[in-house]
Amino acid sequence: MLNKLINLIKGKSDPATETVRIPFGRYSDNNKSVTKGSRWTEADNLFKDQKYMDSINAFFDYLKDDDQKNVNFNGSADRFDFEFFQGSKVVRGRLENGTLSAQVKLARMPQPSVPVMRRLLEMNFGLYYSRYTLNNDELCMRFDTNIETANPSKLYYGLKELAIKSDKQDDLLVQDFSFLERLDEDHVDDIPENEKQVKYEGMQSWIKETLEKIASVDADKFSGGICYLLLALVYRIDFLIAPEGQLLNELEKISGIYFKKDDRQMVEKNRDMIEEFKKLLDKPKEEVFKNLFRSRYTFSIVTPQPHKTIADAVHEANNNMQWYRDNSHEYFANKIIEYGLTYCQYSYSLPKPLTQLIEIFMQVNYPEYFKALGYTQPLYMPVTNKFEQDAITARIRQIQNQWRQKYPLMNFDTNQLSFTNLLRFNHSFSNQVELLNMNNE
Repeated sequence: MLNKLINLIKGKSDPATETVRIPFGRYSDNNKSVTKGSRWTEADNLFKDQKYMDSINAFFDYLKDDDQKNVNFNGSADRFDFEFFQGSKVVRGRLENGTLSAQVKLARMPQPSVPVMRRLLEMNFGLYYSRYTLNNDELCMRFDTNIETANPSKLYYGLKELAIKSDKQDDLLVQDFSFLERLDEDHVDDIPENEKQVKYEGMQSWIKETLEKIASVDADKFSGGICYLLLALVYRIDFLIAPEGQLLNELEKISGIYFKKDDRQMVEKNRDMIEEFKKLLDKPKEEVFKNLFRSRYTFSIVTPQPHKTIADAVHEANNNMQWYRDNSHEYFANKIIEYGLTYCQYSYSLPKPLTQLIEIFMQVNYPEYFKALGYTQPLYMPVTNKFEQDAITARIRQIQNQWRQKYPLMNFDTNQLSFTNLLRFNHSFSNQVELLNMNNE
């Protein structure tokens, strides 16, 4: 409070406040408030009491993210209509005459195609709750259940499968079968051209910088460090650029090269990842721009994990960073620390406060990128090695206060942060993330 008063007297804004708010990272549905969480319990209890319409209402209220405005629904005594958004797709449904049905449109097929139908038939075998269908000339996905078996768990996993699979497959189908036509994407929000330009230039710059750094070291001796650089680059683009569509699929492909279980050496996998990044580097700007837009989501495409899983990933990365730090390879050391945090953001459905903390970390490490996006409060000035300590600690306190009700034991000790240089800051910051107690009781 004293710092806020001093800033007010000096005519400065609150250091925890930033006028620009651009969403970063993948959507996580692991961010429900205590009140929202109680709606799930209500839905379950109402279903057990055979109050099915009330149960459905409570369930969709649980799904609704007020910040995302991702779910719309309304009901009467004998009918319930709903729609929700998942990336480039809209799922629409109805509960009527004892049956709940949901459908999403994938693409328009102007003329019948055996290869397309064969693809859909084969993919049907991988589905547990939903199925691919053909409605006149529209390729769709559907989920149906009778009301007596529509408990909250079945609804959640059934609708999640429908939403995530459809959001993925519409891009792949249109990519693989050029005669298919996109449809039902009017809800997608475009982003300003200048933001697209900044993101495109940022991606280009990071890829070039990473490939140049890799070219400057021995591919065999530094194979482990090179792998960290490439994977950190994937997760940085995923978090800071937030691509959609085909660009997102290509990033997932690069990450999958390393994690695919085979007998190939790391040097070979690094080589393949480098080649894929070169393809991204050569992608026309117009193609990149097509995959930069703002979407609303209802389900996370990855699953939540206990905080110990996150802590272990951060701890392992920090341990592997030490050799590079001790041998004066600070660039590698910083990117390995970054990998530990952004790997978790990419791979797991993180609680919102963790994502907010990772955003602070990234803003410290990439100040020019955030400045280009319009952020006015710098957190770190590389030329002078100066940290805005008050702004950093104020934002961390703000996050903790915002989520105190749900995570009362979360304690990020800002006194343990080192502001000596970037590497020491990154190490001390990630250590605090590792030590957080994210239990909600």
